[in-house]
Amino acid sequence: MPKEYRTIREVAGPLMMISDVENVKYNELGEIELPNGERRRCRVLEINEGNALVQLFESAAGINLDQSKVRFLGRSMELPVSPDMLSRVFDGLGRPIDGGPDILPEKRVDINGMPMNPAARNYPQEFIQTGVSAIDGLNTLVRGQKLPIFSASGLPHAQLAAQIARQARVRNDDQQFAVVFAAMGITFEESNYFIESFKETGAIDRAVMFINLANDPAIERIATPKMALTAAEYLAFDLGMQVLVIMTDITNYADALREVSAARKEVPGRRGYPGYMYTDLATLYERAGRQKGKEGSVTLIPILTMPEDDKTHPIPDLTGYITEGQIILSRELYRKGVTPPIDVLPSLSRLKDKGIGKGRTREDHASTMNQLFAAYARGKEAKELMVILGEVALTDVDKLYAKFADAFEQEYVSQGYNTNRSIEQTLDIGWKLLSILPRSELKRISDEMLDQYYKG
Repeated sequence: MPKEYRTIREVAGPLMMISDVENVKYNELGEIELPNGERRRCRVLEINEGNALVQLFESAAGINLDQSKVRFLGRSMELPVSPDMLSRVFDGLGRPIDGGPDILPEKRVDINGMPMNPAARNYPQEFIQTGVSAIDGLNTLVRGQKLPIFSASGLPHAQLAAQIARQARVRNDDQQFAVVFAAMGITFEESNYFIESFKETGAIDRAVMFINLANDPAIERIATPKMALTAAEYLAFDLGMQVLVIMTDITNYADALREVSAARKEVPGRRGYPGYMYTDLATLYERAGRQKGKEGSVTLIPILTMPEDDKTHPIPDLTGYITEGQIILSRELYRKGVTPPIDVLPSLSRLKDKGIGKGRTREDHASTMNQLFAAYARGKEAKELMVILGEVALTDVDKLYAKFADAFEQEYVSQGYNTNRSIEQTLDIGWKLLSILPRSELKRISDEMLDQYYKG
């Protein structure tokens, strides 16, 4: 039986100090019993000569310093895992909130996970189809990759996240595919939107959802992505499934880190965020990947809103260092009515070349992708020139490029949130748009490919 302590010295916000403790470890879970029998959970943040600083998972209201008891449980935070997790909805601490029964666990897993040995990693290379042309065709996602979406306040990242979660699949139908969805610091309305969206389309059957609401404690927000990644690792490396983890919104997670850091009176770093935020984000993102000798994979799409649309803000800046590219949403395209408003030119998937081509997507994928990028970039330049000097300043070819840029945004990028395109449909739309341009302009595509696909 764990030893009980009645030595609570101080409670300050989410933190509590307990004195005269023995054999207590960093990160260990504790339980506070109030005089009325109610129990609340906490976690050890710091040990200093018999004094333990703990962080409360629930509110501190009602804790009586003299009459409340604390027990330390001798283990860190764990998630009970089982194949029955699929189709279930949990809160940020892994407790069911869908009205269903508790999970009967096969085992309990420490949510902090074990870092993957770099020598045990397999290179990410198999294509994952999201059904979104701007991602599949131009910034391709591959199994085991970390590809964040950089959004901004007011942009429809929630709809894009739900769309990818509903539509994503691996091309090889005999492989089991699952989605682990973690939402941090969202409103009840957004939570309802995600859950209903999954249920309406049947995507809930292959999904595990972790929902942390804006009014839940900050410490629960910090645990939510770790819960989700622990569930993903179990599904991928124990059950051999291909798992896509979508986490929204990493900005809320980082703000919770800052809140707890400030409560601990730590020395702040950039913009008040803790100096260890890079390390903390890396411990999350680096749990994605493929392992040698294991069938399954964990692919990660973290979504974050850039404060003041600033790419140099610490959260997108550090995320960009750790991950393999980024998908950027554009306010300008959103105002034009492009849905989803993905700005393909500054977006980048560093591993896209590894997942495309013959046997993975189609043999014409790489060359059409390069040609579409080049044509769209030139088309945007032509349109800017047209604004300054008028249409008369453009050559006939430049006018075609300007026409191409408009058609590209309206037909290729803008597809709505309910259209699920196969990679073949995406490539065919690309060829249809390239046929606006004369064949002589398509210098990045071989003559054999042009003979086969060009319809100009």
